[in-house]
Amino acid sequence: MTYVRKDVSTLTGTERRRFVNALLEVKRRGEYDEFVRTHITYYTSDGEHGLRTAHMAPSFLPWHRRFLLDLERALRRVDSSVTVPYWDWTRDRSMTSAPWTEDLLGGNGHGPDHQVITGPFAHAQGNWTIKESVTDGKFLTRDLGRSRAPIALPTGTELEWALADPVYDTSPWDSTCTKGFRNKLEGWGTGRDSAAWRNHNRVHRWVGGAMLGGASVNDPVFWVHHAFIDLQWTLWQRRHNGARYLPDSPPGPGSEQHGRIVARHEKMPPWDVTPDEMEDVSWIYRYA
Repeated sequence: MTYVRKDVSTLTGTERRRFVNALLEVKRRGEYDEFVRTHITYYTSDGEHGLRTAHMAPSFLPWHRRFLLDLERALRRVDSSVTVPYWDWTRDRSMTSAPWTEDLLGGNGHGPDHQVITGPFAHAQGNWTIKESVTDGKFLTRDLGRSRAPIALPTGTELEWALADPVYDTSPWDSTCTKGFRNKLEGWGTGRDSAAWRNHNRVHRWVGGAMLGGASVNDPVFWVHHAFIDLQWTLWQRRHNGARYLPDSPPGPGSEQHGRIVARHEKMPPWDVTPDEMEDVSWIYRYA
């Protein structure tokens, strides 16, 4: 039976509490930190050698879809009523609206270290110590809006720019693509600030703190952000009559991307699953 992922701003008080409590329990069990380690491991840039699956590659969307499902399954083992809500950052753009409320993810960081001191994930609560990161910090940090060099969340118009592209992805299948839905949504650009960071990427930059880099999973907002990104893939498929993941076959030996990206029917590490298998998950969940 399919379940529903809701807009985080529409959750009832009970739904908010159950979502938060499930996250805290997954963290207490030690499972949450494994998700952080996985994302750090597969956060490979196109400037490095080897296979890229999580970022700067066509598999950005199916990889994170499976990643979200794994987290959601862990939450539902704690409480079967819980699903991962999504944050529509084209509408909920205030630093005090959902998801930044006391009963959800807490608010902005404070002081020179940008430590989050409100909500259930504040270090002082004793339930959310950062254990897996590229730094030694033990507390969650945020710098909403980037106080010293302000940036704005992406707009509906900027999201529409990505959704309107009828092609899933194009050569050279990396962060330099100027065409194709995947990179327009993932958001690697050129220039500075808003031009360099679009859609998905700019939201990570806007939140700041722990949401920067491979250890971004340490901030629970990662999941509600990526649920919204996952929803965009579903909406794009509907708009473009079920347009498919590309590439449909691996780049040949003469290509710079040979062995570096995942084609439609190839396995995405660390799972035994292909992008093709992740294209339709309507039998698992739907979006409200």
